[in-house]
Amino acid sequence: MRFQQGAIKIEREKEFGALRDALNRVFAPEGVEQFLKRLNSKGIRIRDFELVVAGGVLEQGDEFLAKSGARKLYEALPTSDRGQIREFYLSKVEEVAQEVRAKYQKLYRYY
Repeated sequence: MRFQQGAIKIEREKEFGALRDALNRVFAPEGVEQFLKRLNSKGIRIRDFELVVAGGVLEQGDEFLAKSGARKLYEALPTSDRGQIREFYLSKVEEVAQEVRAKYQKLYRYY
């Protein structure tokens, strides 16, 4: 029997969808290296979503977020939606191509 995550209803669908779509654009194969370079220059580990949002790194890689602000959208979400967007972000982190991850291995370390 495989693990199946329980469905949790998204309460703020507009803000959640905007962040989800922006994360998809940031993690697109043609733009992910720029995102990783910005994280590296700021010294932010890739799995620390709150620091990524607070550091303004997402806004630099997405035109929509540059206008609306990732932090503003994230803070508008209730706790359950925040948890789900973090989980979505972490799943995108793990989908980055292996050769790109190897190039930025320092960002992927746990320590």
